[in-house]
Amino acid sequence: MDQIKRFDFDMKPKKEKFFLTPLAYLLSFPAVWKRKLKINKVNMKGLKPPYLLLCTHHAFIDFKVTTAAIFPHRANYIVAIDGFIGREWLLRNVGGIGKRKFTNDTKLVKQIKYSLEKLKYIVAIYPEARYSLVGTTAILPDSLGKIVKLMKHPVVVLNMHGNYLSQPVWNLKERKNPLAADMTQIITKEDIESITLDEINKRINEAFVYDEYTWQFDNKIKIDDPNRAKNLHKVLYQCPHCLKEHEMASDKNMIWCNACKKSYEMDEYGKLHATEGETEFSHIPDWYEFEREQVRKQILDGNYHIEDDVRIDSLPNAKGYIDLGDGHLVHNRQGFVLTGQEMGKPLTLIKEPLSLYSLHIEYDYFGKGDCIDLSTLDDTYYIYFKNKKNVVTKLHFAVEELYKIEKDNLKKSQHLNA
Repeated sequence: MDQIKRFDFDMKPKKEKFFLTPLAYLLSFPAVWKRKLKINKVNMKGLKPPYLLLCTHHAFIDFKVTTAAIFPHRANYIVAIDGFIGREWLLRNVGGIGKRKFTNDTKLVKQIKYSLEKLKYIVAIYPEARYSLVGTTAILPDSLGKIVKLMKHPVVVLNMHGNYLSQPVWNLKERKNPLAADMTQIITKEDIESITLDEINKRINEAFVYDEYTWQFDNKIKIDDPNRAKNLHKVLYQCPHCLKEHEMASDKNMIWCNACKKSYEMDEYGKLHATEGETEFSHIPDWYEFEREQVRKQILDGNYHIEDDVRIDSLPNAKGYIDLGDGHLVHNRQGFVLTGQEMGKPLTLIKEPLSLYSLHIEYDYFGKGDCIDLSTLDDTYYIYFKNKKNVVTKLHFAVEELYKIEKDNLKKSQHLNA
């Protein structure tokens, strides 16, 4: 592995090649026109590049909506390294900037600064760093405020609606529902000097609030796909009736528990209805947050522990995955410990709770099963469970709640020692 060339994160961002711009428009505009995209621009009058564009992240069509929203201007996009696989030349020449998810990468800050100051480009960032799991806002990093302060450029938020509904991450069959987006300048260049980091992060977090199922219901967006609930158990893995975990299953427009047999129907407007008895959660995000609270309780009670034998793939560059064979993963109050072999040498990767504010997960990734990925600055390890089923959503809750708990503990300790 020492001999393998790593992805070059030092390469400067490029302006999009002029001959690729028509291709970008050809791929984007017909798709959003078909879905009757409506863009509501707020406080955008007179604003021209360069500026920071922070975008919500729902599905692949996000990039097409972004292209339409910033027209006629172009942007440099922050793209995860797996997006470069097999198309690094293309991604770099349409303005892509590589990133490993959930790493503290100082090189990325330099690339953003170069794009804004030298290229005079928009820099598009998807700070949630993964597709939304149930159509609600993911946790945003506190470092966003620091980047804004450092860059000293206006900040625009593109809050998209309908994208998640068109292709939920747990069910990738595409639907043709309408799309909308709110494009709002939340921080002017003049604001940056006078407002605090806390105020910057507050404005960003407020502008990022969304709930796709509420938007669907309020706008009476009818989704009559007969398989609209298929794989919903990937995110709703715990039964709210009997509280058993990892016994949920789903198909067509139904989700049910194999342990207690309670079942729920998903209607055409995204609401759940128990076929018998009480409907504990008609709103899917409420069920999802119930699971989060259950995980937090397990952590605080000292009962949280996930451990399994795993298969490990490595992604050192954009040429593709390298099979590292079998390994072992433990996640508990102390964080992650991944062990295995890396080309004949021992592999040990430790990720303590405060090193990860969230976790990137995938469902049935390239047909190989559910996985999580853990990154260093030089490599990304894709980890597939050999025995545990449907645990990746729970792991992502645990990472986020452990981070919050340890961060609060650190603040209390610092306060006591002050």
